[in-house]
Amino acid sequence: MLSVVNDDGTTPKGSSLIDEIVQEGARRMLAAALEAEVNAYIDEFAGERDGNGRRLVVRNGFHQPRQVTTAADVVEVKAPRVNDKRIDEATGERKRFSSAILPPWCRKFPKISEVLPLLYLHGLSSGDFVPALEQFLGSSAGLSPATVTWLTQQWQADHQAFGERDLSGSDYVYAWTDGIHLRIRLQEAKSCVLVLMGVRSDGTKELIAMSDGYRESADSWADLLRDCRRRGLRAPVLAVGDGALGFWKALAEVFPETRHQRCWIHKIANVHDSLPKSAQPGAKKALQEIYNAEDRDHALVAVAAFEKTYGAKWPKAVKKITDDVDELLAYYDFPAAHWIHLRTTNPIESTFATVRLRKKVTKGAGSAAAALAMVFKLVESAQQRWRAVKAPHLVALVRAGARFERGQLIERPQTTAA
Repeated sequence: MLSVVNDDGTTPKGSSLIDEIVQEGARRMLAAALEAEVNAYIDEFAGERDGNGRRLVVRNGFHQPRQVTTAADVVEVKAPRVNDKRIDEATGERKRFSSAILPPWCRKFPKISEVLPLLYLHGLSSGDFVPALEQFLGSSAGLSPATVTWLTQQWQADHQAFGERDLSGSDYVYAWTDGIHLRIRLQEAKSCVLVLMGVRSDGTKELIAMSDGYRESADSWADLLRDCRRRGLRAPVLAVGDGALGFWKALAEVFPETRHQRCWIHKIANVHDSLPKSAQPGAKKALQEIYNAEDRDHALVAVAAFEKTYGAKWPKAVKKITDDVDELLAYYDFPAAHWIHLRTTNPIESTFATVRLRKKVTKGAGSAAAALAMVFKLVESAQQRWRAVKAPHLVALVRAGARFERGQLIERPQTTAA
């Protein structure tokens, strides 16, 4: 039931209409949950009466309002009060009602953002929610399959709203892409979740879109990109991804003006697969000299050295670098402070690490919809901890078309009056 106040994370700076809506929604949902818990407690002991036939457990107004910190900001809570006149035979003291949702000492809800994805991995069975939540909350009091089913419908609606939101007000200058394959228990084929993550003009990272697709086909990626364009997405200046040809083909079709940057981590892994183990340590150092070079010219010299050293014995491994050299070195045309962010898909890979960890310890989601919801909630939770890129003030200049040489901004020459 603690999940009714949504995922953990920090409160965004500033205030906006959406923040007020979220805060009010959290307050109402928490109030409704507390009312339901108290009503269930009173109904449970409705048959217990005193000698005059009066109920021993009744409502008794509300406690004094108190401030509770939730994921949706600080909300004021006015918890229902219960008058329990029953006597505990063991202690001789009156019994007291204690809320499992909002204990008397609680001023801040614990972080349980991993609960929802874990439940999705259980297959979205309402019967599985109670034991799973009990592991986190220490008690199953206040939980019921019917209540959890209602909550999951709300979460599904949140995901649908995310996929239909207007993107015209958000300008993503950089974009990372990747896909993750999940085993679905009720299907033979794996479900592929396509994820698009971006950097806004203020330097902050944000989840742009998420969709299920057939493997990582060009058609699936094109559908996702076209949907984003229809909702107002402007073409990113640079897109970073692995060697999945489907995405690059779709990107060239939907956003032909976007430049391509291949992920170095994936590329190194591909090169290693074409080399014997004895040659891999040396090759790794040679490749590091390429992507850690001080500028494009030095990187090209390092590429030539790599080709000279390994080309005769392992031409296939060298070809993986030389054939894609332009897309591997595209980040050198952008601010030097951004190179560390742009040469790999690590920003999105680190988020997917949580997803892969969860799917390994379970048998897989029960349906494609469950898998998609699981990934969405995990990424949404992780998004609260994403850091802005270095030198965020330069992102807007990249969108404005500023030139960068050797990673440094090139000032526009001043024109002299005739």
